[in-house]
Amino acid sequence: MVVKYKYGLIGYPLSHSFSPTYFSKKFQKEKIKKTSYLSYPIADLDDLWKKLPSDILGFNVTIPYKEKIIPLLDRLDSSAKSIMAVNTVKSENGLWVGYNTDVYGFEKSIETLIGRKKVTEAMVLGNGGAAKAIIHVLKKRNIKVNIISRKRGYRGYKNLNKEILSKNRLIVNTTPLGMSPNEKTCPEIPYEFIEQKHLLFDLIYNPKKSLFLKRGERNGASIKNGLEMLHLQAERSWEIWKSTINK
Repeated sequence: MVVKYKYGLIGYPLSHSFSPTYFSKKFQKEKIKKTSYLSYPIADLDDLWKKLPSDILGFNVTIPYKEKIIPLLDRLDSSAKSIMAVNTVKSENGLWVGYNTDVYGFEKSIETLIGRKKVTEAMVLGNGGAAKAIIHVLKKRNIKVNIISRKRGYRGYKNLNKEILSKNRLIVNTTPLGMSPNEKTCPEIPYEFIEQKHLLFDLIYNPKKSLFLKRGERNGASIKNGLEMLHLQAERSWEIWKSTINK
């Protein structure tokens, strides 16, 4: 079959990626032929456009390139410009345009975890491109955000204690710690201070229950992984791309 419509995912590494299977099923459901969605594990962004098919119409962006890809794009949509992180790219009239659908995905997914619970303060683990979307959504909900990172200028993991965790009812992991095949790793927070009142959200979806979520659940916390968020952001990516298809 000659592939007419090419899409994909860039990042590194890309083990057990959800996206190719998801979009293959999506194309079948939409009865769109001559279409492909492939993973492109790219170790660096040097000469990116030579590493991708010359006729690719769009692609998703994951760790560690959500911020690094911005200088390579011609324009940012308002969704990406507001947080300066990109997870969806589309070819538009010869220009590469960056979008962010993580904001939409997290905003919808976090609703069911929080529900009617009162959350005034949240802890975000990590400060990469994915974290920016999470921080944007939480601030929009008038939730005070505390960023925890090993990078200089942020509160470190070793400084966390019972008092700090008690104030932060919601804890969101945006780091890759715990992602398959490194399932025995997790963010180094003092899990002994996690209580029933806590809500733990992990952007990781493989495994379905990361060590971060398991350790929180043992102490009675409500938990949720990133699979629904991934579905939601993928659907929004498709809404952005589908104008490139001529059935």
